[in-house]
Amino acid sequence: MIYNFDELVDRSSTCSCKYDLRKAVFGREDVIPLWVADMDFKTPQPVIDAVKKCADWGIWGYMCRPDSYFEAIADWQERRNGWKADTELFSWALGVVPALSGIAECFTAPGDGILVQPPVYMAFYDVINGRDRRIVENRFIERDGKWTMDLEDFEKKLDEVSMFILCSPHNPLGIVWPREQLEKMAELCLKKNVLLVSDEIHSDLVFHGHKHIPTATLSKEIAANTITCISGTKTFNLAGLQASTVVFPDKEKKEAFDRYWGGMHISMNNSFSLVAMEAAFRYGEEWLEQLKIYIDGNFTFIHDYCAEHIPEVKPNIPDGTYLVWLDCRDLGLHGEELPSFMINEARLGMNDGRAFAEWLEGYMRLNAACPRSVLEKAMQQLKDAVDRLKNR
Repeated sequence: MIYNFDELVDRSSTCSCKYDLRKAVFGREDVIPLWVADMDFKTPQPVIDAVKKCADWGIWGYMCRPDSYFEAIADWQERRNGWKADTELFSWALGVVPALSGIAECFTAPGDGILVQPPVYMAFYDVINGRDRRIVENRFIERDGKWTMDLEDFEKKLDEVSMFILCSPHNPLGIVWPREQLEKMAELCLKKNVLLVSDEIHSDLVFHGHKHIPTATLSKEIAANTITCISGTKTFNLAGLQASTVVFPDKEKKEAFDRYWGGMHISMNNSFSLVAMEAAFRYGEEWLEQLKIYIDGNFTFIHDYCAEHIPEVKPNIPDGTYLVWLDCRDLGLHGEELPSFMINEARLGMNDGRAFAEWLEGYMRLNAACPRSVLEKAMQQLKDAVDRLKNR
């Protein structure tokens, strides 16, 4: 089947956060929404068909999860990433962020430090704050537009923590970790007796010849110290169905996690996520391969347009995720000036870079998972706004 990613889908008035919360988030409804990390593309047709069939049942009572559900996810991981994971060590969760929250609660103690690598997905801070745990930062280093990890600082910071949350691939920097760097981080966690939690939700969205390496495949010793969070929600644009999978290194940790959620009676998919996720992992590969080509084309368009028309804005070309990191420092706007400019002058709704590291300014995050025509309009609006700024 050939999919049309140029199709404009009207998501307004569908309770879409990205569209229907524009006024609440940005103070106006006329911004082009390029913020929330979901896609403006319809999910694969086999998933739509599975959900329609489920809707036709007409009764959506309590559900039981068949073995085929986790088997489909395990088959996908083995086929795509060479990871033969044991479904007996799989647990369901509402999403990767709720899973991270439960993991922090189950496997750290009050007062413990948890290590993150900013600029990083802002929800990592949310799952630590308010739990009487401490955020410890291993900040990335930026030189000439390139972001790298400070490994020396990473090793020092491990002495202050009991858990490290790895973002792999990295959001918002688009880094797909090479084996050597993954091994260094994972082996240092082993050496320092720090539990490694690997958020791999973007692992299917990898470009430019890079290959995602599941952290748990690096060695038996590293696997025994790694909890992995995966989901089809980013891959297949299913975030609203709320389902993820947590892969544990042993039954003891799995059972502790399951008890935590079981105590709140949160342990099962809803009717629609049950059938949608299995259909996606079994039949969504054709759609995904076409999607990746299209999104990579969007990356190239944004980069080339800025280079030619808006040299003051320097977008990266991410190797993973569909999120573009814009270096806007040459605009000379500081603090609230930059997001205000993007909203009120360019009419664009993007994420302020400070949401990913409060000490950082001059950056924005742009969601490129939308039809090309939307990006063309967005870039034209940005160019016009920058031209006006330069002529003041």
